[in-house]
Amino acid sequence: MPADFLLYTSPTPNGHKVSVFLEELKAVYGNTYDVERIDLSKNTQKEPWFIKLNPNGRIPVLVDHRRNDFAVFETAAILLYLQQHYDKEGKFGFNPTTDPDHYSEELQWIFFAHGGVGPMQGQANHFNKYAPESIPYAKKRYTEETKRLYGVLEIRLQDRDYLVGPGRGTYGIADINVLAWIRFHKTAGVESLDEWPRLKDWFERATTRPAFQAGIAVP
Repeated sequence: MPADFLLYTSPTPNGHKVSVFLEELKAVYGNTYDVERIDLSKNTQKEPWFIKLNPNGRIPVLVDHRRNDFAVFETAAILLYLQQHYDKEGKFGFNPTTDPDHYSEELQWIFFAHGGVGPMQGQANHFNKYAPESIPYAKKRYTEETKRLYGVLEIRLQDRDYLVGPGRGTYGIADINVLAWIRFHKTAGVESLDEWPRLKDWFERATTRPAFQAGIAVP
């Protein structure tokens, strides 16, 4: 019997977001998926067959075999898609009709990470580790902005265990969407999370989940 999904991915923060959530769905509901590793060093993601799946030429891409091989790109969109269609008990997200306020908060924190932490830390990662020349201004600018964004998460987590949900919150896609980036904080020039104790507690609590550990081992 074929797997439910095919994931085109690489071992990057964006790739790990989706594989982590797929592992969570697998643990709860038994959903299965196959993986095809995309070699970014060879620009496989720019080949015509891949561009048909994602015109932007970026990983990850999810192909849903259960829904006529429907293809989804952009990590936040993939997380929202999977939660909408396959998290039937609402363990990892919120229903926009029956719980519109928490659903809105979920979107707010997903968009915060997608438009802030990802792009800024991505630049910090690049200039601190991968740039062909050292540019102190770029390193400082993007590392400091990454730290500021961590500070925003620290504020949110002052009296919470997770970013969204009633009471102290519940673990879900809003958390997964940003945790995958924070794993690479040292690459961004942030040697320790000690400056943000609530963020550090949240990070350690979430990333020790068995499904999270399984997801970051993919591919």
